[in-house]
Amino acid sequence: QVQLVESGGGLVQAGGSLRLSCAASGRTFSMYTMGWFRQAPGKDREFVAAIKWSSGNTYYSDSVKGRFTISRDSAKNTVTLQMNSLTLEDTAVYYCASRRGVVSTLARDYNHWGQGTQVTVSS
Repeated sequence: QVQLVESGGGLVQAGGSLRLSCAASGRTFSMYTMGWFRQAPGKDREFVAAIKWSSGNTYYSDSVKGRFTISRDSAKNTVTLQMNSLTLEDTAVYYCASRRGVVSTLARDYNHWGQGTQVTVSS
């Protein structure tokens, strides 16, 4: 039904920026919530940001507020995560996810997941 593919991860120095993209395909996304999660070695999967497709309303974890921006492009069926002022604590595998319905910060509420893209912050 829904397929998600992340891209844009890589190695960046502390204080730098990266832009992650999530290409979505499948059914209509008008009633969906799109989210970004991350998981560092030895840690649980952590909520980062979410966006309601229809309205564009956004939600962020406290740890990334003011630094990360989530957005969507309806014409291209893509969701992006602009990450600025990166720190060592941002190092993780970042996953794009989707669910039908309201915004949630819980990974278990999301039904579809991308393969993940590695973000490594150095220095």
